[in-house]
Amino acid sequence: MKIVTIKTETIQLDQLLKWANVVSSGAEAKIMIQSGLVSLNGTVETRRAKKVVPGDEIAIEGYGIIKVAAEL
Repeated sequence: MKIVTIKTETIQLDQLLKWANVVSSGAEAKIMIQSGLVSLNGTVETRRAKKVVPGDEIAIEGYGIIKVAAEL
């Protein structure tokens, strides 16, 4: 499990994938999300603009799990 710290209250799912270095571009994130390869808190999420908050867990097929944490 990888822990990714964000400085804001929320972050869009596609931006989080870029921030965590899972993908190198927004287009790559969009394709991955819309292909059903990303789950948010155990549910497949196909909306790239879905808001993610600290405490959420993102599971990415072929990558692993990302836990979102708030910067203190």
